[in-house]
Amino acid sequence: MSVPVPPAVTGYFAATENGDRDALVASFAEDAVVLDEGRTHRGRAEIRQWRDEVATAYEYTVEVLSAEPDGPDGYLVTARLEGNFPGNTVDLTFRFILRDNLIARLEIAP
Repeated sequence: MSVPVPPAVTGYFAATENGDRDALVASFAEDAVVLDEGRTHRGRAEIRQWRDEVATAYEYTVEVLSAEPDGPDGYLVTARLEGNFPGNTVDLTFRFILRDNLIARLEIAP
């Protein structure tokens, strides 16, 4: 990543790449919120369900292209996904908001 980012952010991408859904979910706060593809997922149970759906629907790789601070507790990460989804390649922006070394909010958008 282009700037140092907290372990919760690097852990999220490592868990995504390794398919480790337990580690991925553990990087979120209990009351975390994820916004992805127009849907909102609240709390670890819904976040796990979201990741389970993504993991069974598509196979893809993630390449982090850049990372930068976004306010006192936020980070913007741009990543390229390549896989068996429509279009095969997409660059996405991941906006992380952290609290107590965990992800409190994640917004994923093109």
